[in-house]
Order: sequence, then structure tokens, then C-alpha cells
Amino acid sequence: MIRVVLADDQAMVRAGFRMILRAEPDVEVVAEATNGVEAIAAAATHHPHVVLMDVRMPELDGVQATARIVESCPDTRVLVLTTFDLDEVVYGSLRAGASGFLLKDAPEERLTTAIRVVAEGGSLFAPSVTRRLIEEFSRRGPRPARTPSGLDDLTEREAEVLRQVARGLSNAEIAAELFVSEHTVKTHVARILMKLGVRDRVQAVVLAYEAGVVHPQG
Repeated sequence: MIRVVLADDQAMVRAGFRMILRAEPDVEVVAEATNGVEAIAAAATHHPHVVLMDVRMPELDGVQATARIVESCPDTRVLVLTTFDLDEVVYGSLRAGASGFLLKDAPEERLTTAIRVVAEGGSLFAPSVTRRLIEEFSRRGPRPARTPSGLDDLTEREAEVLRQVARGLSNAEIAAELFVSEHTVKTHVARILMKLGVRDRVQAVVLAYEAGVVHPQG
């Protein structure tokens, strides 16, 4: 059973999500929160698999709440909810450790699929969305480079795969470019995530750009 916490300051929004999820036999809403402080408390108490996190809430916003939950509850994934597709707050949430984001007006089946994907350790970003992330970093210009631990531990092939991931390529596309099997690419990606200490490929992309390892035009 996938345990979910709903964090949104609008009662009608929470009621709508609750109604959708109630129909899913493998999903259980274990708690609700009206602000970031309550979301953190609910995560600590109920140890959910997924927190559906609104980004704009009183007292403590979703970005700060995401960062604290990721730090204190490493087994809990955060799926950010927003009314804006490319919102500055969404990118803040990604850097804080969110595993994906979803528009509030997304179809019901996309919501339930997203919860399952994130609960299983995946990230809710198609290659097209990753490319848009890259475009956003390009618009922002260079950031101060930092060298995260683990980058020096990557093999030459893993570093190449990371660059391809940062370009927004899917595993299948990377396999075609490098003339290897998709399974081999998945193995490389898993090792990259482990060495960099990040949860998913999107976190790896964010880290790679912020560290200056890859560049939007590179």
C-alpha cells in the first residue's frame, strides 16, 4: 500500500485529490496538511511513501518543506504540485530534492501514475521536460561552480552517460548513441546516482549544471 500525505492549503483541492486516490486500491491517504510545517510533521509521524506538496502555502512554503522532508525522511519522496508549468518555485523544489512535479489540472490517471512512479523510486520527468529544465538553466546563465563529492569517482563512460542524461536523452536514446544496450545504460545511470548521492536522474541533471560539469550549449 502506497501511503500518501496531501499538503495543500486549499481544502477543496485536498478533497479533490482525496476523492481520486480513494478509488485506488493500492493508495492510502494517511494525513493532510495545510502548510509546510504541518507537512513536515505529517511526514515524520506517518512515514509516507509520497508527499503531494503544493508549492505556495502559508507559514512555510513547499520548497522549504521539501528540503526538510528530504533531509529528515530519506525514504519519503516529494511530488510537487503547481498551477504553473515552469515556475521559479518549481526549480527551487527540484534543487531541494523533489522527485518530480505535476500540474494541478493534470488528468486523474496522470496523478495516480505519478504517485506510483515516484513511490517506486522513479522521477516524474520525461526527456522533453528535462530538456526544458536545461533551457531554464541556460536562460539563467552560469552559476558558481562547485564540485560535489562523487564526481571524481565517475568512470569515463559514466561521465559520458551523465552528459547525455543532462542533454535530456532517454535511456534508449543514450544506448543508441553509445552503441550499447539499454540495460547497460540503466546500470550506468544507477551507478551515477549512487556515486553522486542523488535520488534520481533529474537531481543528477540539476547537480551537473550547477556544478558546471556540463553546459546548456555543450
